[in-house]
Parts: sequence; C-alpha cells; structure tokens
Amino acid sequence: MMFTALLLLLLLLLLLALARRSWGAQGTRTQGALPPGPTPLPLLGNLLQLESRRLDRALMELSGRWGPVFTVRLGPRPAVVLCGYSALRDALVLQADAFSGRGAMAVFERFTHGNGIVFSNGLRWRTLRNFALGALKEFGLGTRTIEERILEEAACLLGEFQATTGAPFDPRRLLGNAVSNVICSVVFGNRYGYEDPEFQRLLDLFNDNFRIMSSRWGEMYNVFPTLLDWLPGPHHRIFQNFTELRVFISEQIQRHQQTRQPGKPRDFIDCFLDQMDKEQNDPESHFQEETLVMTTHNLFFGGTETTSTTLRYGLLILLKYPEVAAKVQAELDAVVGQSRTPRLGDREHLPYTNAVLHEIQRFISVLPLGLPRALTRDTHLHGYFLPKGTFVIPLLVSSHRDPTQFKDPDCFNPTNFLDDKGEFQTNDAFMPFAPGLGQEGGDKAGQAPGCLVPTLHPCVLRKEDVPGSRPGAIGDLPLLYRHPAAVLFAPSGEPCQHRPQPTVHWPGQHPPSLPAPSGGPLRAGLAALCSLAPRPPYPVWSIKALNCRWTGLLTSKWKQENQRIAALR
Repeated sequence: MMFTALLLLLLLLLLLALARRSWGAQGTRTQGALPPGPTPLPLLGNLLQLESRRLDRALMELSGRWGPVFTVRLGPRPAVVLCGYSALRDALVLQADAFSGRGAMAVFERFTHGNGIVFSNGLRWRTLRNFALGALKEFGLGTRTIEERILEEAACLLGEFQATTGAPFDPRRLLGNAVSNVICSVVFGNRYGYEDPEFQRLLDLFNDNFRIMSSRWGEMYNVFPTLLDWLPGPHHRIFQNFTELRVFISEQIQRHQQTRQPGKPRDFIDCFLDQMDKEQNDPESHFQEETLVMTTHNLFFGGTETTSTTLRYGLLILLKYPEVAAKVQAELDAVVGQSRTPRLGDREHLPYTNAVLHEIQRFISVLPLGLPRALTRDTHLHGYFLPKGTFVIPLLVSSHRDPTQFKDPDCFNPTNFLDDKGEFQTNDAFMPFAPGLGQEGGDKAGQAPGCLVPTLHPCVLRKEDVPGSRPGAIGDLPLLYRHPAAVLFAPSGEPCQHRPQPTVHWPGQHPPSLPAPSGGPLRAGLAALCSLAPRPPYPVWSIKALNCRWTGLLTSKWKQENQRIAALR
C-alpha cells in the first residue's frame, strides 16, 4: 500500500513538473549528445520499461534494438549502457582512463560523501587503492599466511556443518559467517565465533542493507533521493544501519589505537594508522580516520555477499552437473592425491578444475552490472560522442553471454576455457569484475582468475527422494541467473570423508525457478548485490559425507576475492 501511495504521489509530482517547465526541451538538450535509446516518459524516464527484477535481461533486449551502446533514463538521469564484449572492451580496457570515474549513487553519496576506496574518484581513489593493495598483500594476500587463515576458517565451517547431525539447515548464514571472518582476520586481526553477538549484529546490519537497497524502496531512493527523504518507509533504515556500522568500525579503530605498536602493524587497520602517522603534517593527505572508516566498510560491503553467493551457487551448479563434478574429483585425485588438501599453487596443474571454476563465474555472473562509471573527460565510443560526466552502466553479464566469445553462452560449458589439447586457456571476455584501471592491481597481485569462484567441493553427487516430498529433477533447475535461494543442507554427521554424496529433493510440489537477480534500474552497480529475501520452495541437500579437500581451493577463492574488493574498479 505504501509503495502504491508513493507511485501516486510521483504521478502528482509529474503533473506539477509538466506545468512548470517543458520536459521536451530539456530532454532534447541532454539526450541529443548521447547515443539513442528508448523514448523516456517525463520524470519517470524508462523506469516502466525496465523490469526491476530482470534488469540485465531488459537491458540486453533493448540492446538488440538499439545496439551495443545506447541510452536509458533512470528517472530524470540519462545513463549510457555498454552491452557486449566489444563495447565493454573498447570502453573499459582501451579507454580505461576516460571511464575510470565512479558514477554517483545517492544512497552511498549520503553515507560516504565520496570517501573510501570504492566510491572515491581521481587521485584519492588511486592513492587509496594502491595503499590497500599493498597493505592487504602484506597481511596475507599472495602469501601462505592467508591460505592458512582460510584453511582454519574452512575447518570451522566444516565443524558447523557436521554439528547439524543430519538436520536440514540453511547454509547462507554459515557461508556468510565464514567469508566475513576471513575479512575480519585481515582487517581487524582476529576472527569471531559464529555465535558471537557482536559479529552477528555486524552481519545483520549488512544483510539488512542488502535487502533494502535491492528492494523498490532502495531503487526509488537512488532516483528521487530528495523526495524520499521526506517520505516514510524502510529506506530510512539504510542510514540507521550505516550509522551503527560506522560506530562499530570506529570502536575497532579506537581499540587498535590503544593497543598498537607504531611501525609493527598487525592488520589492515594498524597499517592504515601507521600511514596516518606518516602523513599527519600533510594537509593534502588522504589518510584520515574517516577515510579508514569508509574503506573498512567498503571492504566488507564489497566482498561478503558476492563471495558467499558465488560459493552457494557453485555448490548448486555442481549438483546440477554431477558429471562435471566427477571429472573435477578425478583430476584432483590424479594430481593432488587424497593425502592432502589442494593448494593455490596446484591450480596450474589442474586445467579442467580451473576451467570449471572460471565457467561457474561466467555462468552465474554474480555481478551482472558493474558499479556505475562516470566519464572523466569527453570521448567517443562506437561513433557516439560522450561528454565528460556521462553516467555509464557496464552490463558485464552481456560479455559472458556474447555468442561471438563463448560456445553456447546460455549453457554451462567448461570447455569455454579449454583449448583443443585440454589445457586451460583464458578469455578476454571473461569479466566477473569490471576490467580496466581498477583491476590491474588485483591481477598483478594474484593472476589467478580461477580462484574467484566457489570451491566448497561436493564432487560425487546423487539424488534421492526424501519421504514426504515430491522430488524434482535437478536437471530442470534453470541457472542462467543467480538468485539468493536458501539452499538447505543436511549432513549425516558421519566423519569427513574424501567423497561427499549429497542427496537432493525439492520440498513442496515443484522445483523453484531461479529468477534474474534483483537489480532495478536504480541499483546500476548495486545490481551486483543480490536481494536476500527468501522465496520458497527451496532445494534441500542431504550431505552424507563432507569433503575435507575443498578447503584448499576455497583458499584460492577468498584469497583472490580480497584482492578484488581492494580494486573494485
């Protein structure tokens, strides 16, 4: 009801806007300098043409009519959409500097004021990015230390799985706990118990903000922020949560200030504080306590949901394609053996496994839309003039669905990353994160794209009917688009063995269809973060034996993810 009232209010405001000025004259001046696109409505722009929960599909359909570079209006704001590998490469790679600006989003501008590593621009962003990459690498990224930390966390996660003793459970929370704890260990220098109330409150705040910003309220706020500031609704809770997160991070910083030894950093916060000391007399320094608060927030916000979602859907894909999982298991047995866990250094000797990891990322496209860009200078792209400041939406999923770059792009096919000899081969169209200047640091630090994918690794799978339920065919489960499904597990409580054998059934009458990511037009880059609202029914996995060996590959996943969250642009 409240949302309907909001729409009615917007329609009234539309009439007022039409009475006060001519939209057509203003629209012509703005649109005339940009590529063509669908005709917008006054005030609302193309919002009614862009289905909120299928934004990436809607934009790809528009690209079929308007070409790889076209313009849509998100309310009154024009946005240039880049669709397909060619347009993305020509913009984000060949003109990386021109497209390196960060597009403003009202919900984040109000909180960050352009501060932090994700939402800053220009020299500030470059300085913070380079520092973060160096600091994070010092505290584990690219070293054996982080691998050991993640193996430790993986053991804790396995213990939680086993503790369910056969009862079905939702793994989302546990996966989120584990991913967040890895970030905590690097940023704060310690991990939390999964039941720690402070830790759980931290996760609740982030998850609540993900939900709201993925909802229509969050989307509408990014288009009409001034109006929604005066209207009641759940969007106000975003900023209440932000404030509480700021307090939590500030308390962590204060604890570090009281216990640290200058010059002997224990974690990322200590390293940042050391840099603040070095530049305390520089009035132009970008190293301030507020910047540390925002950067710490960015590291959590950018890494937790994308990583846990990828892990979750990697498991689901392995259930859907058991023959692929079996080949991965066979390769691991042949190369690594069964006496140890796989390590990051093993990946170059595991071409098929590496290809599967890449294909999972391509297939699910956990970031269907990259964070929005803003042009730093006038430029030309595909015959169109784009003025400085143009708001740009990179449709990353379109590169992964480009039939000129991938065989059967709508199907899961690991051979997309294998040559004729069965060796691993890269593909420039593989863009799980937006390419360009912001990705160079992460590539140099890791150069392991296969590590960016889920490797909780149940390799030998089978389906069983569960009494009281109507089973559905796992092969019928569409996975063209990710969705925050509450995939449930039920381990038997048996000791961890080398080969897991999960059983799968669908509670209720029919297997669910996984819809497109919740990515309304106002989320632009926020479409990377999925809504957490549950939509039953969900698949239930009964795991009769958990695989100890996935932990090494899990190390690779989180290791590279931490590099990426430091270089989101």
